[in-house]
Amino acid sequence: MAKLKLTAGRVASFKCDEGKVQTFLWCDEVAGLGVRATPSSSAKRYIFQAKIKGQTMRVTIGKVSAWSIPEAQAEARRLQIMIDNGNDPREVKSDKEAAKVAAKKAKEAEAAAIVMQAARESVTVGMAWAEYIAARKPYWSESHYHDHEKDMHLGGAVRSRSTELTKPGTLASLAEVRLIDLTPERVEEWADAETLKRPTRARLSLRLLKAFLFWCARHPMYKAIVTANPAQSKTARESLGKAKVKNDVLQREQLPAWFAAVKQIGNPVISAYLQTLLLVGSRREELAALRWTDIDFKWNSITIHDKVEDFRVIPLTPYVAHLLAGLPRRSEWVFSSPTAASGRLTEPRIAHNQACAIAGLDMTLHGLRRSFATLCEWTETPAGIAAQIQGHKPQGVREQNYIRRPLDLLRMWHVKIEAWMLEQAGIVFNQPDMGHGLRVVK
Repeated sequence: MAKLKLTAGRVASFKCDEGKVQTFLWCDEVAGLGVRATPSSSAKRYIFQAKIKGQTMRVTIGKVSAWSIPEAQAEARRLQIMIDNGNDPREVKSDKEAAKVAAKKAKEAEAAAIVMQAARESVTVGMAWAEYIAARKPYWSESHYHDHEKDMHLGGAVRSRSTELTKPGTLASLAEVRLIDLTPERVEEWADAETLKRPTRARLSLRLLKAFLFWCARHPMYKAIVTANPAQSKTARESLGKAKVKNDVLQREQLPAWFAAVKQIGNPVISAYLQTLLLVGSRREELAALRWTDIDFKWNSITIHDKVEDFRVIPLTPYVAHLLAGLPRRSEWVFSSPTAASGRLTEPRIAHNQACAIAGLDMTLHGLRRSFATLCEWTETPAGIAAQIQGHKPQGVREQNYIRRPLDLLRMWHVKIEAWMLEQAGIVFNQPDMGHGLRVVK
């Protein structure tokens, strides 16, 4: 392999031999340094070739247009020194590039971490709350989701049926607080303020807030700043006090006054809803969410979507069937409301409170559910049957694992309960033959 002194003229005039893939011009001054030319490219390059552990190694130094001959020679000497020291230039170059890439990534990660931390520290309770309820909505009932929306509502919106503005929710005062600033002390201040206005609602809100903060502690973005749960403050719990046992229940002698007042309500949908709520003992939202497809007038049954067991089937008693059959079928909802955004009844409480005031009674909607359970005692209805109609969990091993009551058995007692309530209320109603229960044949 001939070697020549590299000059500017030789390098400039050097070309690839015809018919060859590549041709080399080797330097006679620096071992391993050469110029490589190819037929496909006019750009010639300085290369360095040497042996490492018995194998030939070749690396490209650079284009001849970018490197001078002395610079190329200096680079070739440097590479040879590197080999003499036991290093492979290719590995050294690869390591440098990898280190450069790693340094760049580390710098980018550091910058991203700074941005992420700034975002974390700027997020407010209200912002995280909106993300939380959106993420959990598929797993919640409609009423549970509504409770979360209501608690963080800032208020000030015009009501649909009056000129009054909506009031802020119980947690609205925390909406603008940075999540990182939500401390036990801040929650305790909130509890002290809310216990003076609405302690019952605030107790529920504290439980919702606690669940929200547990979610934040598992969230990829928020877990770095929510390392403890401020809503677990014992002081806040004590400030809000314990829930008192409710005692509002209709007594037998109060049934005439209650039914008379409710039947006078101008809205027939609300009137039918309230009477049905007492006569079936269900939860208010379970009944409000009743669809026409949930009622079987042929086989006299109602399918109620239960928050405990997904759904339960209860009897459609005669008087309730009479009430529901008389309602307008304006939509899929049994208790429809053209003015409500959801299309169904959402707030029967106001009309009920007015009716109770006329009757001289103090009764909540949930008190009607309590009344059903209490009044069943007068008919000597077995507790398990009343509980199954109401959707309570079975109590005891026997109820849970052995008793499976058919609908006809529930109907026998439920019809008796309804007839007794109507009798006590002074309502004359001729019960039609239900047609599908068990009858005594003489």
